[in-house]
Amino acid sequence: MHLHLKTKITLIVAVLVLAVVGVNSWLYVATLTKQVIRQADNRADLVAQQVFFEAQNALADAAHEGQAPASENLADLREYVRSALDQNAALTSLIDAEVGYSFLVYEVTIVDRDGTALISSDSSLPGRKVTARPPLGDLVNASFIQQLRQIYGPPQVYDVSYPFRLGAPGRQVPFGDIRVAAQTGLLRSEITPALRSAGLLALVSVLVSVLLAAVVSNASLAPLERISSQLDHISRGEFDQKPLERADEFGQVSTKIVQIGQQLRGVREIFSTLRENLDQVLGGLEDGLLLFTRDGRAVMVSPAVEHFLGATADHLLGRKAGEIFPPRHPLRAALGLVGDEFESVAAAEFDLPGKAGSPPQRIGVSVQVITERGTRMGALVTLRDLESLERIGRQLQVSERLAALGRVTAGVAHEVKNPLNSMRLWLENLKECLPSAEEMPRQAIAVLDSEIDRLDSVVKRFLDFVRPPELRLEETRLDELLDETAAIARPQLSRAGVQLEKHYAELPPVRVDRPLLKQAILNLILNAIEAMPAGGRLTFELERRADLAEIRIVDTGRGIAPEHRARIFQLFFTTRPGGSGIGLASAYKTVQLHDGSMDFDSEVGRGTTFRIELPLARPLEPVSVGSTETTGPFARKS
Repeated sequence: MHLHLKTKITLIVAVLVLAVVGVNSWLYVATLTKQVIRQADNRADLVAQQVFFEAQNALADAAHEGQAPASENLADLREYVRSALDQNAALTSLIDAEVGYSFLVYEVTIVDRDGTALISSDSSLPGRKVTARPPLGDLVNASFIQQLRQIYGPPQVYDVSYPFRLGAPGRQVPFGDIRVAAQTGLLRSEITPALRSAGLLALVSVLVSVLLAAVVSNASLAPLERISSQLDHISRGEFDQKPLERADEFGQVSTKIVQIGQQLRGVREIFSTLRENLDQVLGGLEDGLLLFTRDGRAVMVSPAVEHFLGATADHLLGRKAGEIFPPRHPLRAALGLVGDEFESVAAAEFDLPGKAGSPPQRIGVSVQVITERGTRMGALVTLRDLESLERIGRQLQVSERLAALGRVTAGVAHEVKNPLNSMRLWLENLKECLPSAEEMPRQAIAVLDSEIDRLDSVVKRFLDFVRPPELRLEETRLDELLDETAAIARPQLSRAGVQLEKHYAELPPVRVDRPLLKQAILNLILNAIEAMPAGGRLTFELERRADLAEIRIVDTGRGIAPEHRARIFQLFFTTRPGGSGIGLASAYKTVQLHDGSMDFDSEVGRGTTFRIELPLARPLEPVSVGSTETTGPFARKS
């Protein structure tokens, strides 16, 4: 529970006052309790002596009046003593007065050696044997806690005994005891008012101290509220604050805070600029970078790390190396991590297990330990996707080959086009010169005419491929574009028994040439249908990758053999009988014209996934998963 400083000060003062008052009250009540018990003990002892002297006088008066025991028998002697004591008015008056008017004396009884009561303030006891009670001295010598426990527990009676002797002075023999009893209930009634007064005093003291502490803390800490308000404004970036106009320590602190705020303004501007530049640099890196401090805490994480570790950069920032790479993490051994400290690793390759049955990811790992004057300052961990580098290399090779082939093809097409035109003109002249009755020459001319048309069509395709089209870019939603393309391919899908599924994430639009990109995607769809002659499942997926939109077209067909993968985007390369080998090359070129990239993954017998990445037209708020559709071939489900 969070407590304000004023509340804490008030509570501390209240607790201190309560402690002081409690200790004083404790000492006062303890002293009072011991005093009352000791007073009761002294009073009971005094009463016992007075009763003894009055009993001696009563026996002397009886002897003076000629009374004597009937015999030396103990029973006759007991009866003689009882009668003498009972008939003495002074003795009975003394006993009744002490019991009636003293708040400490509960009972007075004279017993013989057998414990039989001779006379007593309790009229039911004479002639009966009285059990001895605990001595009051035990309660006097007990601790304060034990005294309170006895006094405020069940009522209990304590005795003060005084020996009662018979005989002439110097020849007295023990005959019994004079017992003066004190009851804890009477002691309680004497102590309770003092306890109430002490408790009331403690309560009043605490309440007064709380009020005073609240007033004093409110007056003393009022400047702190203004200082706290200054700090709140500075933390929100409002650095133009005025210091408190005070000459005490609060004024000095406020002035220093305002000065620090002015310094923070400059630091914040510099840091903001550096942070933006660093974010731009890191955002453009394909490699995953993690910078760790001396104690192994991550202070810089590039966005690409998510591709390797499956966690966002914000999630990893501030974490220890041992938390990012726990003991069972597959990269821990490759990084040379011991505890939270890295060992230097020049370059190493490692197969990172894939997710959900996907093949392992081959990555490169390097660790550079940062030192300054022989002191270890931290470490820089670099994670590199080797397969991506190889794919980029392949794409560069394909681009170079397509460019070179385009240049060659353009020249060849130009050189072939003119002879074809001349051949067609002379062929038309030859048609007119041939006699109509000769079937064989006309049939040969018809074949030549057909072959010239076919050759002319090939040349046109060459020219269409190498001639850079004029792009007509417009903002386009990829989910709508995919749905339109799927509608065009619906007859082929139905005829081939292919089911279509759609998994779209909500994405902003992209700027593309809509007909050109639609044709590129249609080429991929038709190729996928050709790869599933016995039917299967074709899946459209849309997902965001940083500032890119990724289109995935996944089929469950035959797959692409490993020996064909390096040539799959080459012009005129095809594994399908009757195929032209232009579709995939044309799609690849279209994606490149849109500043995008195209790649694929394939497994023989399980299918192929083509991936197209295109730059987004504008940023988007956090991605939310859209609808999921399954067609049979085009039935929708949520």
